[in-house]
Amino acid sequence: MNGANRSQFVYVTFIRTTPAKLWEALTEPKFIRQYWFDTTVECSWKKGAPWKMIRDGSLTDSGEILEIDPPRRMVIRWQNEWPELKAEGPSRCTIELEPVDSAVKLTITHEMDRPDSELITAVSGGWPRIVSNLKSLLETGEIVITSHPGH
Repeated sequence: MNGANRSQFVYVTFIRTTPAKLWEALTEPKFIRQYWFDTTVECSWKKGAPWKMIRDGSLTDSGEILEIDPPRRMVIRWQNEWPELKAEGPSRCTIELEPVDSAVKLTITHEMDRPDSELITAVSGGWPRIVSNLKSLLETGEIVITSHPGH
């Protein structure tokens, strides 16, 4: 796959926590709702399991767990359900955790095998807000961004 035919967004941050606590924050629905603008995630977190996100009673994203290796890595086939983005088809989101000193390096790679993806443009605005909230919540107990970008 050559780079010109794909869109990719990579976000890296360091969070003062443990891999186990960060993994829980990424997979526990009550915790997710606190930093992801009241979004509910439904998933059993096993390979092949369906994955879905619901906000305000509407399905916003769906997919399945392609790979999972707690508390190190997961890969999600990610289909946005908004009509203008659904037509682009599924993307891949890889979430990787790596302990570094007294922190965890969190790398999120969201990619799609198409050039100039509107979904990748949208997640480029969304992920920094979501991950900033996640980092702040784990380190201080409070979120920093309360507004969801776009919809």
